[in-house]
Amino acid sequence: MTGHDSARSIDAREVLEVLERRVAMLDAERAVRATITRYMALCDVPEDAGDGPALAALFTADAVWEGIGPQYARKFGRLDGTDAIVAMLRRYLPPEPHFAANLHFLTSESIDVGADLATARGRWIMLQASRQVDGTAELIAARLTIDFAPADGGAWLIRHFRTERVLDGPWPLAATPRA
Repeated sequence: MTGHDSARSIDAREVLEVLERRVAMLDAERAVRATITRYMALCDVPEDAGDGPALAALFTADAVWEGIGPQYARKFGRLDGTDAIVAMLRRYLPPEPHFAANLHFLTSESIDVGADLATARGRWIMLQASRQVDGTAELIAARLTIDFAPADGGAWLIRHFRTERVLDGPWPLAATPRA
């Protein structure tokens, strides 16, 4: 092999390493997106999330779920551990009589995966459109900042979920529930 061929071989290996790293980062980003999408689908009412992991399986064992800002710090506070988090979320899900309908929409996505592929942080604006069982309806915008950790099988789990309510108001919606 000549010097030129050797340099070309090194360049090809370097290119392959860079491409492998980029693919790993994209896979991590996709897995983060899949986790938050699943979480939101499981929190919708009526829930139609299909097959996939249960709510508790989306969190690390040491997960934190935290309401921040004046409204959500007071309403939710800080919950430590999967059991406490899931217990709180279940208070808003059937069979509990809270929401007649509740849908979550995510926008303004930003996902940053750490260079070491050991951490990721996602940021979204969440729009929540809901109708309570008493017929009142509300539209809420919240800022989400969520830290994720890698898990087995290429999944990424929620390690620290932060939500801050930034906008809300009544939503003039027909009070008649769908049949």
